[in-house]
Amino acid sequence: MIVALALACSVALAHPRPAVSAKPIPAFAYYYIWYQPTSWDRAKATYPALGRYSSSDPKVIRQQIELAKRAGLSGFIVSWKSTRRLNKRLARVVRIANEEHFKLALIYEGLDFKRNPLPVGRVESDLVYFLHRYGRNPAFDVDGKPIVVWSGTWRFSRGAIAAVSRLVRPGVLLLASEKSVTGYRRVRDVVDGDAYYWSSVNPQVDRWAGLKLDEMSRAVHARGGLWVAPAAAGFDARQIGGRRIVPRLDGGTLRAEWSTALASSPDLIGVISWNEYSENSEIEPTVAFGTRYLSTVADLTGKDFVFRGNFDSSSTPANGPGYTTELLVGGLVLLLACLAAVAWRRVVGRAIERAQ
Repeated sequence: MIVALALACSVALAHPRPAVSAKPIPAFAYYYIWYQPTSWDRAKATYPALGRYSSSDPKVIRQQIELAKRAGLSGFIVSWKSTRRLNKRLARVVRIANEEHFKLALIYEGLDFKRNPLPVGRVESDLVYFLHRYGRNPAFDVDGKPIVVWSGTWRFSRGAIAAVSRLVRPGVLLLASEKSVTGYRRVRDVVDGDAYYWSSVNPQVDRWAGLKLDEMSRAVHARGGLWVAPAAAGFDARQIGGRRIVPRLDGGTLRAEWSTALASSPDLIGVISWNEYSENSEIEPTVAFGTRYLSTVADLTGKDFVFRGNFDSSSTPANGPGYTTELLVGGLVLLLACLAAVAWRRVVGRAIERAQ
């Protein structure tokens, strides 16, 4: 923990806070509500600092929203499709978001577990349900109406997308999730933009990624659409059969991807992710990383992220005894190390001035 915090301090010193523009681009993190306490028994490299929570726990939801706000995030893009359990959880997230004055968007999971498209009738029914229940809910009021990202549009025919579009637009801003300019142009006249969920890009290897985002941005904006650009903290899905690894680089990957996203003139940055632990892209506080990646987000959004209090949810056990104490002690060590580094820089600076 102390070594990790020291590394985080060195990154903070090496990367000064970016200037905050007069009109900063809002950042929403992709947020998943599928967790049961038993979900943490499979394919997880680390665990939340909040404990092995259930996504039904209102205390956890509130703490997550409070942490996101303190890090400068404007909202969550909530993953959902209509099931009895997920409907209850979505309603709870919406209620708490309204109480906390926090915005939400929706990513509709249009593919099943095997990555096959859901029946079009199911998609129509689910999105009509969402529109009728949440179309005028304040939490989803982003420029006057909800944003709905349809995940997996590349697996649906243009006709199927057009049929759903006729039912829910203009009540919602319906965004495709296409991965290329060609894919977006196929559906551009029946959607309101595109949100590219690109979790596995490696900025150290995929040097052409910026050009791709720029091209997609131009194509979407040429139609007056909404462009949501991706920025991920890292990627490692080997425990669920993946092969590619994108190292986190102590926040360096997120910084590089955020910069690339901003350069594509987005209307919104989609941060990947708040809590997608199967692909190891999470930024919420964890046992392995503490608050490092929320602190990175706070630096990028121009916020001062300060850890205060206990991350444990009283309804879910912490992961290992003494974790909160360790985090507090590590935070103190980090503060002292940063102060020492600043003092040392001043001493060196004065010595150089005397020598000149």
